[in-house]
Amino acid sequence: MTETKTVRVLIEGRVQGVWYRGWTIEQASARGLAGWVRNLSSGAVEALFHGPAVVVDDMIAACRHGPSAAQVSAVTETACTEAVGHGFHQRPTV
Repeated sequence: MTETKTVRVLIEGRVQGVWYRGWTIEQASARGLAGWVRNLSSGAVEALFHGPAVVVDDMIAACRHGPSAAQVSAVTETACTEAVGHGFHQRPTV
């Protein structure tokens, strides 16, 4: 049986206005992950990823680079128990 993992990730740097959320949706969906992504009023991007641990880890590694216009300065990962549901979507800014 494949180990699953759910994490909340905070991505900081120049990550708003550079198509980071759209890129995250494409990347997470292509990997078959469930969860969401949203902008924070602080200027950071927050995401929740759920799926096979190795795939979640790969997505987190991809987030350290992001789309070509992004300049990621930090990615912080926190284990999470939030119910995720199916698919990957964008949430409103908080």
